Parts: sequence; C-alpha cells; structure tokens
Amino acid sequence: MRVSAKSDYALRALIEIARATERTAISAEELGRRQDIPHGFLQAILADLRRAGVVISQRGQSGGWRLARPASDVSVADVIRAVDGPLVSVYGLRPEAVEYNDEASVLQHVWIAARRSLRDVFEHVTIEQLASQDLPREVTSRTADEDAWQPH
Repeated sequence: MRVSAKSDYALRALIEIARATERTAISAEELGRRQDIPHGFLQAILADLRRAGVVISQRGQSGGWRLARPASDVSVADVIRAVDGPLVSVYGLRPEAVEYNDEASVLQHVWIAARRSLRDVFEHVTIEQLASQDLPREVTSRTADEDAWQPH
C-alpha cells in the first residue's frame, strides 16, 4: 500500500483541527503553517473532506475549519476514502470487481485479504486517538514487533 501525500496531509490537518478547542475554527493558513502543507493543495483536501461530511467551514472573522462530527466518529479509513477513494483498488477497480482467468483468480483473494488487513487498522483508529496520541492496543501491538519497522 502506498499512502498518498493527500491522505497524509488530510490526516495531519485533521489532527490540528481536533486539537483546537471544540468551538474554535482554525484557518487553512494556520493549518498549512503548522503542518507545512502547501496552501492550494490543502484547500483542495479540505474541499474533499467537506464533501464527505468530515469538516465544515465557518465564515467570518473567527472563521476557518472544524470537524463536522466528533473526532471519535471519524476514522483514518473515512479520511483516506474521502480524499483518495477506496483503500485498495486494482486498475482503479475495487478488488471484488476485478475479473481474472482461472489461473490468476487467486490474486483476487490476495487483494481482498490486503483490504481486510488495512481495514483492521484504518477503521479502528480515529482522529480523536491520533490527536491524543492514544492508539488502540490492536495497533500498538503491531508496531511492538521489531520486524514491523524493517523496510523489507
């Protein structure tokens, strides 16, 4: 799996938004400055997140961006899907829609298993957990294995 800059930036921006006090909106300029995200790129990401119902914009002097729902209700998977689409795709198709001949049909099982593994992490980590740096044990246990940190 490859995490796009768009997904990474979206998650970093949402961590900042979640850390802002609940009633305070934060400007795109401030988000970009805090996380070193290019302004134009960030605006496009925030628009995607708004369309997905993750953030809302607030106009006016104290305007900016805030979460549209509680940070505990927004998963990493929600964010990735909002800015990049499905967690796993093969030639732009969802794994269950890919057709193979009999000899290669086993690949479909690999793609679906990979998607399931990603869901096991991405759907169980919320923006609230990222903002508080308190990841679920199911995630931290995966990083406790020294082999997980190896680049192979």
